[in-house]
Amino acid sequence: MAENNEGTGGNNGIIYVDQKEGLKRVMNNTKLYVKLLNKFKTDIKLDGLITAAEAGDYEKAQILTHTLKGTAGNLSLAELFKQSLDLENQIKTKALQPGSLQHIKACFDNTLAAIDTVIKQYD
Repeated sequence: MAENNEGTGGNNGIIYVDQKEGLKRVMNNTKLYVKLLNKFKTDIKLDGLITAAEAGDYEKAQILTHTLKGTAGNLSLAELFKQSLDLENQIKTKALQPGSLQHIKACFDNTLAAIDTVIKQYD
């Protein structure tokens, strides 16, 4: 994982956690930001979203995707926010593109790894 004062991301230049923006959202309260990141890790799960989308339960999938998108946006989880927005639009139109659920899962996993990196900075 590469780190800089702007964010934490992968080797490909993707920013998974925009620390600078995230900290700004909580008035530079690192303790609060770490608490919220930990809460995200324990509270947000993709299983329900993926199961609903695969079963064609677009209403439930849209609600879960919207929640994921909003939480990612509030915590400045930049790539997850972008991919959640894209997935939400696909679900709204009931036109899931092949591989979209795998992409969101991979992004989610990368985001969790980036969150761990951020949290370790403040331990």
